[in-house]
Amino acid sequence: MNDGEVLGPRALGRALLARQHLLTRTAATPAAMIGHLGGLQAQAVPQPPYLGLLARLDGFTPDALDELIEGRQAVRIALQRGTIHLVTAEDCLTLRPLLQPVLDQGLRAAFGKRLDGLDLDALAAEARALVEEEPRTFQRLGVELAATRADRDPAALAQAARCLLPLVQVPPRGLWGRGGPAAHTTAEEWLGRPLDPAPSLDDLALRYLAAFGPATVADLQKWCGLSRLAPVLKRLAPGLVTFRDDHGRLLHDLPDAPRPDPDTPAPVRLVAPFDNLLLSHADRTRVLPEEYRGRVMTQNGIVLGTLLVDGLVAGSWRLAEDRPGERVVTVRPFVPQARADRRAAEAEAERVLAFAGGGGAVRFEEPE
Repeated sequence: MNDGEVLGPRALGRALLARQHLLTRTAATPAAMIGHLGGLQAQAVPQPPYLGLLARLDGFTPDALDELIEGRQAVRIALQRGTIHLVTAEDCLTLRPLLQPVLDQGLRAAFGKRLDGLDLDALAAEARALVEEEPRTFQRLGVELAATRADRDPAALAQAARCLLPLVQVPPRGLWGRGGPAAHTTAEEWLGRPLDPAPSLDDLALRYLAAFGPATVADLQKWCGLSRLAPVLKRLAPGLVTFRDDHGRLLHDLPDAPRPDPDTPAPVRLVAPFDNLLLSHADRTRVLPEEYRGRVMTQNGIVLGTLLVDGLVAGSWRLAEDRPGERVVTVRPFVPQARADRRAAEAEAERVLAFAGGGGAVRFEEPE
C-alpha cells in the first residue's frame, strides 16, 4: 500500500498519456489498441475512432479499420455512458451485458413515462425478429413496432429496443470515405455468438486502470456510467497499489502499470474529437485545464479535437473538407505557442492530411 504517496496532476497526466500511447506511438495492431482502450467513442461518423487510432499507432491507415469493421471483428454499439463505442467483437459480447444498467437508466430518464404499462418482453422479442430478419434504422423499427401499438410513440419504442437488445450498427455505417444509415441488428446475429453469460466487473475495473489509471472510484464510474463500484475496487485492493491525489482522494492502480516521471517530455499531439482521453475521469484536470473545458466540450454535447502541448490541452483542431477532395486541418491554439510547438503541431496536422488522402492544407490560427 502506497496511499501516503501523493501524485499531482502532472504525474497523473504523464501516467495517462503513457497508457494511452500518446507519449510514444506503437506498432500495435488496430484491434489490439481498440481492445486496450476498451473501445473508442464513435457516435460521430466516421472520424473519431480513425483519428483516435492515428494519434496512437504508427503506420495506421483507414483500410486497416475498415477491414476490421467489415470483417465483423469490430463493431459499433451503445456501451459506456450509453454512447456509441467502437469495440472489438469480444468486448461487444462482454461489455454489453455488464453495462445493461447504464442503458436501463438512460431509457427510464428519457422515455420512462412513454413506456409505462408496455410489455417489454414482447417488444424485445418482436424487435429482435425484425432486426435479425434485416438490419433496420431506428426510424423504420419504431414505425414497425408501433403498427401493433398505435397509442405508443415510435421513437420511444425504438429506443426501448436499443436498451433491451444488444444492437450493433452494420457497415457501411462509420466507414472511412463511405457511409450509410445507422441500421441495426443484434450482436448475436452479426457476430454469430452469444453474449458472455458471466462477464466480470472485476475485469472491467482492471482494464480501466490499465488504460486510464491511476484513478478514483468516481473516475471509474465516470468512464463506464455504472455506479456503486467502490466494492469492486475494495475487493481488488490486495492486488492493487494506492496513492493520493493533491486533494487527498484515494487513487487505485495496477502495480506494474507505467507511472513516468512527471518531467517526462510529452510530444505535441492532435487528439481526436470525442476521445475518451477527456471523457473518462471525474477530474479531468490531469490533461484538461478547467479554464479550457468549455472551449472543447460544448453545451450541445460536442467534444472537439484537441491540441496537446506538454501533456495538456492547449487548443482545438478540426479536419474538414473545404471542397470535394480538398481537406483542411485547422488548428486553433488557445494561447500563443512556442515556435517549436507550432512546428510540431503543423507536422501532426500534415500527418492527418496524409492519412485522410487527397489534397489539402494546414491552417494554424492565431489565438483570439
